[in-house]
Amino acid sequence: MKKIILISTLLITSLVIGQETLNQDFNRWSIEVAGGLNKPARPVASGYHTSTPSFGQFALGARYMFNNRFGVKLDAGYSMFKDGGNSLPFKSNYLRTSLQGVVNVGSILDFDTWTNSFGILAHGGAGYSRLNAKEPVDRSKTDQMLNMIVGITPQLKLGNRVALTGDASLIGNIRQDYTWDGTGTSKKRGFDGYMMDFSIGLTFYLGKNEKHADWTSNESMLDEKFADHEARLSKIETDMIDSDQDGVPDYLDREPNTPSGVAVDTKGRAIDKNNNGIPDELESSLDKLYVKKGDAVATSGGSKGSVKNLLDDGYVNVYFQFNSDKPENYSLEAINYLSKYMKENPSAKAELIGYADEIGNADYNQKLSERRAKRVYDILIATGVSADRLSYSGGGQDASVDKNSSPARQLVRRVTFKLK
Repeated sequence: MKKIILISTLLITSLVIGQETLNQDFNRWSIEVAGGLNKPARPVASGYHTSTPSFGQFALGARYMFNNRFGVKLDAGYSMFKDGGNSLPFKSNYLRTSLQGVVNVGSILDFDTWTNSFGILAHGGAGYSRLNAKEPVDRSKTDQMLNMIVGITPQLKLGNRVALTGDASLIGNIRQDYTWDGTGTSKKRGFDGYMMDFSIGLTFYLGKNEKHADWTSNESMLDEKFADHEARLSKIETDMIDSDQDGVPDYLDREPNTPSGVAVDTKGRAIDKNNNGIPDELESSLDKLYVKKGDAVATSGGSKGSVKNLLDDGYVNVYFQFNSDKPENYSLEAINYLSKYMKENPSAKAELIGYADEIGNADYNQKLSERRAKRVYDILIATGVSADRLSYSGGGQDASVDKNSSPARQLVRRVTFKLK
C-alpha cells in the first residue's frame, strides 16, 4: 500500500502544479457518469464471496482541469456486494466520496502527435467511505472508513462535447472494522480493505469554447503562446518607433512631428520658451535667414518697403499637405516672417487668404481653404500679433496650375498674405 499512498500523493500534488497554467481558450469543466463491475479482495469471512465479475457499481463525478495536463475532481461511488456461486448468502452496500488529482497522461506523452481521439487520464486521491451489511444480519452500526483510490481512465473522443470512457480503480480502506460480507470482524489495522472497480461511462464537457482541455494539444498551446509573445514584441517595436527622430519614442511623444534637429523636452515637445508656436532653435535660424533676405531686397529696392512687396507678391506662403489644415514644418518660416514684420510695423494690418487644389468637391475645398487661413491666423495671434490687425478668408480652389501634376498641386495648397 505504500505505492498507493505515493501515487495518490503525487496525483494530489497536481493541484499545486496545475496552478501554473497558460491562459488558454478551452473548456475546463466536465461531468462524469459510469457504471460496471466490482470485486472486493479482502477482508471476507470464510465461506463468503461474490461472483467474478460482480455487477453493481456506479460513479458520478465533476472534474476541473487547470490546464491540458493537470486537474482535480470530486466524485462519489456506490457498490453493492452479494453472494455469488456457492457462497453463503449475504448482501452489503458500500458508499464513498473522494477528492482526487487528475493527470492527462495522453497530453504529457504527446498523444496528439499521432491521434486526436484517444487519451488516458490517471487519477488518485482520498476520501470518506462507509459499509452497511444488510444480510444475513442488518447491522445497526455503520463501518466508517477513510479511503485511498488510484486509477486509470482511457478515453475515446466522440465529439467536442462528449467522450466514451473506461476506468479501472484500486480502492484501499483505512480502519475497515468489518469484512465485506458484514459477518466478521477485521483484526488488522492500516489498509485493511481492498477492492477493484471496473466501469464504462461517458464524460460530458461543459463550457462555451470549442474544445476541452483533455483534447487541447501542446503544439497549439505553444503556437498560441508564441503568437502572444510575438504580438507583445510587435507592440514594443511599434511603441519604440521615433517618427520625428527626436530621441523620444512615439508612445511617449506628445508632439510626434517636431522638426528634425530641434531640442525637445522629456515628452518630445519642442522647446518654445516664448510660446510663439515656433521652436526656439528654428526661430533663431529663421531670424538670421530673413534678415539676410530683407537686407538683400532692401538693397535692390532701396527701402524697407521691399519686405512688404515680398509678402504682397506671394513670395512668402504657408504650405499644407493634401486635405490638411496643419502647416508643414518648414512653413513656420513664412509665419515667422510675417510675425516679425507685423511687430516691426505696429500700424500694418494683414489679410490671410487660404487656398486648396482642385482635387475633391468645390464646397469642401472652400471650407478647407478657410480652415487653413484660420489656422495661420491662430498661430500669428499666439506669437503676439493683435487679432484686430488680422483678417482671414478662404479663396477656395486655385485652378491656376495643372491639377494632374502633384508638385504643382502642392504649390497651391497654401495660405498667402496681403498687407494693408
